[in-house]
Amino acid sequence: MKHDPKFYGDAVADMYDTLCSRSDWLDPTDAVELLARLAGAGRALELGVGTGRIALPLQARGVEVVGVDASRRMVEQLRSKPGGDRLTIVVGDFADVAMPGPFSLVYIAFNTLFHLADQERQIACLRNVADRLSPGGALVVECFVPTPPAPGVNGGQLTVWNVTDDSVDIGVRWYDVRDQSYVEQHVYLEDGTVRLNHNRGREVSPAELDLMARLAGLRLRERWGGWRCEPFTTLSRSHVSAYEPIA
Repeated sequence: MKHDPKFYGDAVADMYDTLCSRSDWLDPTDAVELLARLAGAGRALELGVGTGRIALPLQARGVEVVGVDASRRMVEQLRSKPGGDRLTIVVGDFADVAMPGPFSLVYIAFNTLFHLADQERQIACLRNVADRLSPGGALVVECFVPTPPAPGVNGGQLTVWNVTDDSVDIGVRWYDVRDQSYVEQHVYLEDGTVRLNHNRGREVSPAELDLMARLAGLRLRERWGGWRCEPFTTLSRSHVSAYEPIA
């Protein structure tokens, strides 16, 4: 099945903000603080801008933000919010969309890089970024740290994201060790109705991300365990990594 970059966003757009509001760790405050500091007086580009969870408060901090997203429905949700009409948004695949640069900051939040379904597309995305970063600029990527199944096991994973008195949010994932790809369904049960949102992608370890960035002309500047710049350790389950152009 050919991967459609807009499929997930179109399917979940009408409920995406509600889902985000149920998770304290999706509060954008810390991300906006760090990104505003890194952007300085320059422009910022968000790849996978979605409904503006980060872009809108970052713009409110005085940073000029340009966004790219494959899903028109997600962009429509963004446009309906206060300040959404002032953002420059391009609808397209962020792996190769030709955005005019330069940018002092490019960022890819909340595992969005994994939505590019193969290694070739992920490297193409990083090269696209490298071509548009200004000297001294930074690419910031937020991803979880993959925990693949035990050797020899191609396996499924069930995660319960949220439970309330009248709703359940469950993630069901199938992981393929051959290429680190996954297919997942988010299952939402609320008020007696069931809804499925399908997604597929490819996980990348921090070490592989560093190598792909090198191939794209970028090098690791700093890595943290989260948006508050806490240390990245062997126990970290996610990371925020900043890359810079190789001189």
